[in-house]
Amino acid sequence: MRLIHTADWHLGRRLKGIDRTREIAGVLQQILAYAIEWEVDAVLIAGDIFDVPNPPAYAERVAYEFFCGLQAAGIPAVAIAGNHDSATRIDGLATLLSLAGIQALGKPRRGDDGGVITLETKSGKLCVGAMPFASERRMLDAHALWTQDEVVQRQSYREIVADLFADLTQGFRGDRVNVLMGHLAMDGARLAHSEVAYYTRDTYALGEQILPPEAQYIALGHIHVHQQIKASCPTYYSGSLIQIDFGEAEQEKGFCLITVEPGSAAQVEFIPVACQKPLKVIWCHGDTLNDTLESYQYYPGFLKVMVKLDSPQLGLADRVRQICPQALQIQPIYPEATANPGQRIRDSNSFDPVEEFRHYYQERLETTPDPLVVQEFQSLYHKLKEKNPV
Repeated sequence: MRLIHTADWHLGRRLKGIDRTREIAGVLQQILAYAIEWEVDAVLIAGDIFDVPNPPAYAERVAYEFFCGLQAAGIPAVAIAGNHDSATRIDGLATLLSLAGIQALGKPRRGDDGGVITLETKSGKLCVGAMPFASERRMLDAHALWTQDEVVQRQSYREIVADLFADLTQGFRGDRVNVLMGHLAMDGARLAHSEVAYYTRDTYALGEQILPPEAQYIALGHIHVHQQIKASCPTYYSGSLIQIDFGEAEQEKGFCLITVEPGSAAQVEFIPVACQKPLKVIWCHGDTLNDTLESYQYYPGFLKVMVKLDSPQLGLADRVRQICPQALQIQPIYPEATANPGQRIRDSNSFDPVEEFRHYYQERLETTPDPLVVQEFQSLYHKLKEKNPV
């Protein structure tokens, strides 16, 4: 049996005002072409289909076109909600999606309540124990949240998740392929730091002991870096489909191709995909800025430009974008300022914003601000003051 494992599409994602949905749609078309060419038996989608709970219509259209493409090829799929998705929305669409051969699950459920999905594929039966993102607030009752300290809450949450995983394996049988799928964070996983930090640490970082050994493969979503997780059976994050933000710059993206038969551990191959707009971070020095930028003038993707400066420069962003209009983020980097052990006592009744700006400049950058910088600051301060009078 051949399966495709993908996750973290984030349809509707924007980066510095640029919508990335068209790029994601292009990768989904690549995956659909692979699925048809290799005659895969099913596709597993491990959460974060959308970037926001209420996605724009064009983002939904991309997802549904992919699902219809699978249906036309006779390839079923199982999809679960991630922390970016609306669990209620996914559950509400489940009946309609089933008409296209997509079994969707929004909220975590026990096996006998729909948490275990069995598909009849061309190569035999596939049993998927599916666990969408499990919110701590949904898993713990109000009394626990109010009365238990964080350590006890964390332990309670992990025990509940472990119990749910164990329950999902009750539907596993020896004559079928048995797979678990979840949207969660595992201890020790390498982060791209484009994930929501709150949902990747502390309570939500789970240990390998929660993963039951009965599965032949565990398909994970949530962490955007493709990687294998230490566990008793093959366990992988497929990673995000594109480089979501500059924390993922230059990372290879793709999906997992799983080959498996009943009673045996899965064989896993990572299949890279082509990115239309790859992200790159470049470092420049103010003195040689133009020369460095010119070598990236025709870069096909988006750039984050880090510029080392001795002091701020007016019009830096315009200067960068004149050469590299695809630069979405320009960040100046200044030398480390020497800490000043003394503290000034500021009299709020005689506050002078321009004088405070000069002092901040001298204290942090150890230099005197250019008069044009001071003039621009003063103009900006007065504009804001007029809009927001005290």
